Amino acid sequence: MKLAERMSRLGTETAFVVLAKAKQLEAQGRDIVHLEIGEPDFNTPRNIIDSAIKALNDGWTHYGPSAGLPELRKSIAEEVTKTRGIKIDPSQVVVTPGGKPIMFFSMLALINEGDEVIYPNPGFPIYESVINFLGAKAVPIKLREENQFRLDVKELAKLISPKTRMMVINSPQNPTGSVLTEDDLKAISGIAIKNNIIVLSDEIYSRIPYTGKHYSIYSLKDMPERTIILDGYSKTYAMTGWRLGYGVMPSDLAEQVAKLQTNCNSCTASFTQVAGIEGITGPQDEVDKMVAEFRKRRDAVVAGLNNIKNVSCLVPDGAFYVFPNVSKFGLKSAELADRILNEAGVAVLSGTSFGAYGEGYIRISYANSIANINKALERLNEFFGKL
Repeated sequence: MKLAERMSRLGTETAFVVLAKAKQLEAQGRDIVHLEIGEPDFNTPRNIIDSAIKALNDGWTHYGPSAGLPELRKSIAEEVTKTRGIKIDPSQVVVTPGGKPIMFFSMLALINEGDEVIYPNPGFPIYESVINFLGAKAVPIKLREENQFRLDVKELAKLISPKTRMMVINSPQNPTGSVLTEDDLKAISGIAIKNNIIVLSDEIYSRIPYTGKHYSIYSLKDMPERTIILDGYSKTYAMTGWRLGYGVMPSDLAEQVAKLQTNCNSCTASFTQVAGIEGITGPQDEVDKMVAEFRKRRDAVVAGLNNIKNVSCLVPDGAFYVFPNVSKFGLKSAELADRILNEAGVAVLSGTSFGAYGEGYIRISYANSIANINKALERLNEFFGKL
């Protein structure tokens, strides 16, 4: 069957490819430590699970509005109003099955062929994938280790052209764990306002910063009318399999994004949304415990990596990833990651899974137990010692 030409421009997430390879090795009897997938290893908090079970028993098993249940949109609007300090109306909220549809639908609604979109590189691979799929030009801004993997605002300004329609920012960031400062965001907002550029602000890790509070570009003057917040439940509440995300944007755009949802998947599962209300309005103790545990794991993995000869690793300020520099071994990142899996039994990702500028790095997710992290560090120390 002949595929449409546009399919040749669609990328993927290497994490799922490596996960499949790791599972194959496990099926052969190998012991594999999984540090490849960006998924909290914690269970969804009990109050959220109980809420979903009750919702199922109460009949929340039917279609809902494409933009989301009014009760959940109201809860999200109130939460974003509180956390971002800007009054949000429920009409500005669209609830989707996971956060990715907000990225896909908002780009689909706003980006024409030939437009330019600036995105972080290394960065979440689906940004570049969707930009290319739409026939737009993906313009990478390099995140450099010497700048703590924060984007260089001066470099950003040089990338702007008359065709620049959108820029994507992600803080806390995947794969590096970097966090944009308030000054960074002010400078970025100035560029966006001056050049009439839309900002897609991926804030899916907004509840997992380790240094102070989360800053959102949405909170800055004149930015709400040109910003789309992408957020969701997967990382904050360990709900990856529930597929529950949302976007906050101008109301007129929200109507169009909801229309795209109607055409694509009708709506998000109703019982999942009811559980989402409980997630936001219920106790947050489990979230706080999870973040505290991530901090302990971060400290353990950074210390362990920096004790390995020829490996260096910055301390990330958010999310649950480290992005160690392994360039001194003289191997391509993809080859190195593959050898680490096959020879050391540790599943990690090549830095190039997140773009060309990830060469010389690997990504390690520390969304695993301290025991497994220590086991992985022992294996990595032995593996690198033989290179």
